[in-house]
Amino acid sequence: MSVQNTISRETSLSGIGLHSGEEVTITFKPADIDTGIIFIRTDIEGHPEIPARPDYLCQRQRRTALYANDTEIHTPEHMLAAATGLGIDNLRVEMTATEVPGMDGSASDFVRCFREAGIVEQNKARSAFELTEAVSITNGTASIIALPYKDGLKVTYTLDDHNGVFGSAQIVETELSEQTFCSEIAPARTFCLASEVDALRAQGLGKGATYQNTCVFDGQTLVDNSFRFKDEPARHKVLDVIGDLSLCSRRLNAHIIAIRSGHRENMLLVQAINDRIKQEEKPDYVLNIQEILSHLPHRYPLLLVDRVLDFEANKRIVSIKNVTINEPFFNGHFPGNPVMPGVLQVEALAQTGAIMLLASPENHGKVPFFMSMDKVKFRRPVYPGDQLRMEVDAIRVRPRMASCRGKAYVGDEVCCEAEIRSVFTDPS
Repeated sequence: MSVQNTISRETSLSGIGLHSGEEVTITFKPADIDTGIIFIRTDIEGHPEIPARPDYLCQRQRRTALYANDTEIHTPEHMLAAATGLGIDNLRVEMTATEVPGMDGSASDFVRCFREAGIVEQNKARSAFELTEAVSITNGTASIIALPYKDGLKVTYTLDDHNGVFGSAQIVETELSEQTFCSEIAPARTFCLASEVDALRAQGLGKGATYQNTCVFDGQTLVDNSFRFKDEPARHKVLDVIGDLSLCSRRLNAHIIAIRSGHRENMLLVQAINDRIKQEEKPDYVLNIQEILSHLPHRYPLLLVDRVLDFEANKRIVSIKNVTINEPFFNGHFPGNPVMPGVLQVEALAQTGAIMLLASPENHGKVPFFMSMDKVKFRRPVYPGDQLRMEVDAIRVRPRMASCRGKAYVGDEVCCEAEIRSVFTDPS
């Protein structure tokens, strides 16, 4: 199993942003285990920090961007790709402006900078995520799909011929390793068409672009420059994919197949994968029966919640009740055809909502009582052997009372639903 890495010493680069044209110095510093990559804007009072994580993604034209603490970071993808390609997990990245410097339009300067600083192992395993099923994004003629793949990250990118500019479609496939990244992907520079330049400048973009740091195609001619690879544009697209995918909350084991995708599609894929990671890493439950008993005053035979599966204080909660033939109410409630009393289904919803509300510090030690029930409906009988799943959302929460909306399910079928109001009192 691979371990986390950082750099051994501080190192810096200076340049201009490809889009902003602003001068910027970027300083890389070693970071502790599990820090991840964190950007720090040293040009702003308080030095706000922005983690390189999917929750902080924001949409900006033709580049990746991060937003947090009323602050943005633009165009980090080449630098992030270099960190990923060299296996660097933890960094503190100080910047004196909004945009990461474009350097020569590739990731080569970042690779050189990191290697000169030295890369050191840290004493903790790297957390990776293996897809178990495909995740895909389609946007017009662009698409990107992540497929299960156990041997790291593999990228297959198809770039169309751009109406004959490239002569034919370009297809690049690489299995990510330090060697393949540094020799085959990192040197590939960003590109655009000569016909796009004026429009980009009119939108305030490309202010720092030159014919040296951007491959500009005038027809099939590369303006004032020469190719590093015959398929350099497609290789740069792979570079962007690697940098953007580094924003997943885990290192990704997957085969990425992309056709004409750009940053927008890459970011949508990152967010979809991150949702999958959250779902698969979610614990089986968040409160067991002992913890439930510490919140609820109810006890046998009227404790009607066995386990809490999901919970967000004062917002939402999901619980289950395993209904068995040994429930005492089955002795007298239609014993020849036992069904769970509807009023107890509503009680189970109320108890679930009470757990959510009693978990708040201001309600600790309080006792919940019904105030009212509204819009109560019963849809399906609940039989012995069923598992009742209660989903409750808070409607309004006040210091001494609350209202919630809940539904109880068996499988995908709704059994009952109700709006419940409760009041919290001090124990007598």
